[in-house]
Amino acid sequence: MKRYFEFDKLGTSYRQEFIGGVTTFLAMAYILVVNPLMLSLDSVADLPEAMRMDKGAVFVATALAAAVGSLFMGLIAKYPIGLAPGMGLNAFFAYTVVLTYGVPWQTALTGVLFSGIIFIILSLTGLREIIINAIPAQLKYAVGAGIGLFITFLGFQNADIIVGDEATLVTLGDLSNGPTLLAIFGLFITVVMMVKKVNGAIFYGMIATTIVGMLTKLIEVPEKVVGQIPSVGPTFGVAFDTIFSDPASLFTTQFLVIVITFLFVDFFDTAGTLVAVANQAGLMKNGKLPRAGKALLSDSLATVTGSIFGTSTTTSFVESSAGVAAGARTGFASVVTGLLFLLALFFSPLLMVITSHVTAPALIIVGVLMVSTLGSIEWKQFEIAVPAFLTIIAMPLSYSIATGIAMGFIFYPITMILSGRRKEIHPIMYGLGIIFVLYFIFIK
Repeated sequence: MKRYFEFDKLGTSYRQEFIGGVTTFLAMAYILVVNPLMLSLDSVADLPEAMRMDKGAVFVATALAAAVGSLFMGLIAKYPIGLAPGMGLNAFFAYTVVLTYGVPWQTALTGVLFSGIIFIILSLTGLREIIINAIPAQLKYAVGAGIGLFITFLGFQNADIIVGDEATLVTLGDLSNGPTLLAIFGLFITVVMMVKKVNGAIFYGMIATTIVGMLTKLIEVPEKVVGQIPSVGPTFGVAFDTIFSDPASLFTTQFLVIVITFLFVDFFDTAGTLVAVANQAGLMKNGKLPRAGKALLSDSLATVTGSIFGTSTTTSFVESSAGVAAGARTGFASVVTGLLFLLALFFSPLLMVITSHVTAPALIIVGVLMVSTLGSIEWKQFEIAVPAFLTIIAMPLSYSIATGIAMGFIFYPITMILSGRRKEIHPIMYGLGIIFVLYFIFIK
């Protein structure tokens, strides 16, 4: 085992890797709570039950996808990076595809499956480098920041800090409301721990908020902590149903946009995370990432596996940097993380009583972390600033990640051509621009 993971070469040990794996798990564990609430649209009232995914099944699917994905990354790519259903992608799945477009969640899972299969093909053929180079870095930064704002907006909504208003569309909610006060407390305690650089701050913040909620009777006290694993039956294998029951729905512009968005966000989020965490761990060689193909393949395999279990796109988590900071250097740490996600399956009674007001601070904090890419955008170049700004602002205002991406990809070639920078535009960008114009014409 030590030889396989090259412990001596990387100057690590079982103890160091175990601590790193546990730290990564604690930093990621909030997804076990947030994802089921997100995909079940728990914070949205008066929805037909057919639009909601089963929370118990999604919880199991989330844990299994995270476990399998982390094991893939550890055993195949040998990187200390944990995987789980990604924030932002789950928001796009639930609030844009299902809630706004009215696409059945079963069909949305098929979209995730297709994006994962395409990702596998790109990883095996080497086309990933062509696509990565085709999308300008400025738009990649803008997409990340836009998703951050969108997730933060969801967090404020789930906490009832921001509510709907007929005159102004949105306004400040009733901050004296009990559940809202609980969310504000959760945000405060999480911020304190984040500033103090506590590993697993988001997870610990949710635990503290849940305890306070139980003490103040705002949250139901679970009858037991450890219980039977919920059935994954309601979601397992459903991704294949649409292929056989309604294949015509797969040959639409809307479905194409859904698949492209899942693929785009996962593709570049994964690439960014891999580079950031590998660089922090000192694993980069001459500015290049060793075994990059295997890492991307692990990520794509995890997405396909997750879609079969019944969850949104599985991707590499930047929270893995917490594990690296604690000493993780090899894939053994990811194996530890994956096994802990399997162990978490037995704690569903505790996790299932947690409300959207408890998870709202996690969304807000993740949003804060994601908008850090704003500083990398060249705002003084107007031809860059326009598509970047439209990408960012359209996501929260239109309540759609896809709309933000579409606006940016349409305006980028236009502004670049007008500024005399035609040669800097990759041909692929023209194709994507046309696809998104069709998206607005036939879908929006």
